[in-house]
Amino acid sequence: PPPANAGRAPGPPDGGWGWVVVFGAFVSIGFAYAFPKGIAIFYKEIQDFFGTSYSEIAWVSSIMLATTYGAGPISSILVNRYGSRPVVIFGGLLCGIGMVSAAFCTSILQLYICVGFITGFGLALNLQPSVIIIGKYFLKRRPIANGLAMAGSPVMLCTLAPLNQFLFDNFGWRGSFLILGAILLNCCVAGALFRPIRAATASVKTQAIEEGKDALKEEVIKDDMEMSSPMNVPMETKTEEEGGKDCCEKINQYLDFSLFKHRGFLIYLIGNVLMFLGFFAPIVFLAPYAKHIGIDEYSAAFLLSILAIVDMIARPTTGIIANSKWVRPRIQYFFSFSIAFNGACHLLCPLASNYMGLVVYATFFGLAFGMVCAMLFETLMDLVGAARFTSAVGLVTIAECCTILLGPPIGGTLIDTFGDYKYMFIKCGAVMVLAGTFLFIMNYYNYRMLAKEEKERKAKEDDLKSVRTENEGRNNWNKETIQDGPELEPLREEQEGLKKEMNGT
Repeated sequence: PPPANAGRAPGPPDGGWGWVVVFGAFVSIGFAYAFPKGIAIFYKEIQDFFGTSYSEIAWVSSIMLATTYGAGPISSILVNRYGSRPVVIFGGLLCGIGMVSAAFCTSILQLYICVGFITGFGLALNLQPSVIIIGKYFLKRRPIANGLAMAGSPVMLCTLAPLNQFLFDNFGWRGSFLILGAILLNCCVAGALFRPIRAATASVKTQAIEEGKDALKEEVIKDDMEMSSPMNVPMETKTEEEGGKDCCEKINQYLDFSLFKHRGFLIYLIGNVLMFLGFFAPIVFLAPYAKHIGIDEYSAAFLLSILAIVDMIARPTTGIIANSKWVRPRIQYFFSFSIAFNGACHLLCPLASNYMGLVVYATFFGLAFGMVCAMLFETLMDLVGAARFTSAVGLVTIAECCTILLGPPIGGTLIDTFGDYKYMFIKCGAVMVLAGTFLFIMNYYNYRMLAKEEKERKAKEDDLKSVRTENEGRNNWNKETIQDGPELEPLREEQEGLKKEMNGT
């Protein structure tokens, strides 16, 4: 006989092969986040080679990051259609092709296309599926799993920063791009680890649901044919309406646009769009800033390694703290504090005028950056739930890509205009402090409204229960009266007889 749980939806195992999936996500997410920052090592030399300005060379990272985030809906649709494994493997191939092609570029425009668009799109196909599949494998331990997977970014950045400087010294920027293209093919290996969870059971359940929907549709159509007039015009109208509804259902199957009516999602979206205006520019310009004030190339690259080492420790630690019973119920406040703390670090960066000052800044920046990244997707899943998370990630990333695209070029324009990096850091810090403050205030409002709505819902449920209890009591009383009527008839007759005797006396 079939097992009792046959046909049920598979639940998150919270372990087992899930830890192998976390390792694959560690590699995939690491490349997706760290690579746009790691290639900043080559910007000074590429800028001299093509004779471009700071703002023009900053567009390389901006286009790559914007494509990585802007292609989020496409990645989400592909994951819903084909699963995480093939999407990540295809993304790894695109990354390798983009970087190998970039090695033969002869203009900055070609770099925009190869590094920015092709490699950025490949990284998008690595980032989204890796985050989504962790939510399918983990529930209770999800913050810890997310923290460990997100730790891939600082580990890769810590490795790529000195590696890129070594490759440049020995092979130049063109040879380095060829080698980096081969290294990015490891994303294909990471994607091969993303094994689906009991796909056969899930497909059987989906097929049964679809068959049930088809049967219901056929019954509805038959009933309408019986009740309609001989004319076929109303039936044709209904068929057209059903076709439109089917089209909307197919779109909502991949991207749930009803999320724009979700209060918590809108707060998260506005705060993150504002935050990303100053999130990536400080990392992109940290090494060039160090070189600008006279620090040698390897020491400048080592600043990124320091940032990455602290970030590597901060992410899993933040995941453990966020999973605690004191923080998880109010994780949105913790996220807001992390963003504001990140902005405060940038505001204080202009005070660092020597190498030791930059080391202190990189340490605190790595701590704040790791805190934000560890909770970036966990807070979104906390707001919308695991079922709508795939659509939420796609919609958030497409909205964020605009500010991600503009952030580094605006910083580069400030550097070109004033000839000083401090205005770029002040701009990024002010924007992030504003975003953190906005999220803190609006999340406080959201928590208050949720508590009020929950209280009203419980009050309505209590009223319904009391009404039901009264109705049941009345029904029981009526039933007892009806049931007791025939049994009490002899007593009534005896009472009437006694009355007659009394009257006769």
